[in-house]
Amino acid sequence: MSARTLQYAYFPGCVAQGACRELYLSTASLAEALGIELVELKKSACCGSGTFKEDSQLLEDTVNARNIALAESLNLPLLTHCSTCQGVIGHVDERLKESQANDPDYLSQVNGFLEKEHCSPYRGTTRVTHLLWAIVGDYGLDTLASAVTRKLSGLNCAAFYGCYLLRAQDTLPHDDRFHPESMEKVFRTIGANPIYYKGRTQCCGWPLSSYATSQAFQMAGNHIQEAIEAGADCLVTPCPLCHLNLDSRQPEVEASIGRKLCLPVLHFSQLVALAVGVSPERLGLDRHVVSTRSVLEKLGF
Repeated sequence: MSARTLQYAYFPGCVAQGACRELYLSTASLAEALGIELVELKKSACCGSGTFKEDSQLLEDTVNARNIALAESLNLPLLTHCSTCQGVIGHVDERLKESQANDPDYLSQVNGFLEKEHCSPYRGTTRVTHLLWAIVGDYGLDTLASAVTRKLSGLNCAAFYGCYLLRAQDTLPHDDRFHPESMEKVFRTIGANPIYYKGRTQCCGWPLSSYATSQAFQMAGNHIQEAIEAGADCLVTPCPLCHLNLDSRQPEVEASIGRKLCLPVLHFSQLVALAVGVSPERLGLDRHVVSTRSVLEKLGF
């Protein structure tokens, strides 16, 4: 399939439409620059970010079966730029496809609730993918390389995968859940230098922050310190919740650990969009709590 014909049913999630509006802007700008069409699922609902199943697995499955069915009705794969949404919706998709084969009564129960709400049934005919995997697996790194107009030469990027993208699903396309390389491959493709450090695949601490705030800040602080000590100019994350904990709460993290950090945190889409010619102004880089000025100056903006 030509890159110019790539089309997805776009599930933006909640955080990108609120606290991380720059992610919504940068994903749209990146897709436009690469010739990828995003058909936004305006009627989709919050995936639940893993909380629905604490009360009811059936609730989580039904809500997200509806989200997937919206993409199926368009005959398109569902794409999200949120690791948490990917983990939740992707795992529901796996579970419901397993039910089709081994527990059709359960799937009938889920679809029964959808029918009551006059929603299309879940059929298991599409896939759920993250923007990172769409770039690596569908668009392709060779095609991405040809789209680069400004190599990010000299920029030392430390990936922060987080946990949901890597380990929420039973199967992982285009990567290894314990030793991932997909983001580093993208960094090299756009001219940046990948930085490796211990915490790149660990939890950012966000899930703990509502009831164990100091521990969450300590986790985030440890990761940021490790990246700085490894030589990073910035962290790059494919997860808006990780971004909130690592960027918007970085001043609180600094106060908690008693150390100044000041490490910029970029969304994955922002970094790639810079390399394919999108201006910093269009990417909302001025919306970050930790200034991104040092990154832009190093790149000559």
